[in-house]
Amino acid sequence: MPFAAITYDIKAGYEKEITEIFTGFRRVGSPVVKGDGGEETARILATAVFIRDDTMVRVIEYQGDLKAIARHMAVQPGVREVEERLAPYLTRPRATDTVEGFIATFERSLLTCMAQMSVRDATAQSTN
Repeated sequence: MPFAAITYDIKAGYEKEITEIFTGFRRVGSPVVKGDGGEETARILATAVFIRDDTMVRVIEYQGDLKAIARHMAVQPGVREVEERLAPYLTRPRATDTVEGFIATFERSLLTCMAQMSVRDATAQSTN
């Protein structure tokens, strides 16, 4: 399963306040992402958020189309609420108030994956 990581440029010294924002996070309505025809195009498997000094990183484990994941996240009330509540703690504003702005910001914030490994990958290879 692939992973994606997106960065947030934040003000240092606000780890407690930012942690509180994520403590009350409302999860997405469904981990299943559907296309225009109602077919499943992607699935969110897990997320995690990390913070140190002036950098925060959200890691997403997913299956399927990453752009569909971004589009799905852009309309989720909990994600929109977090983006809004994070705004005062950002050193670089994120234009995430529209679907198009969210997707553009998501893509601009995406880290390049250098490598990823999982015991699941090794298990799948040993059974083939």
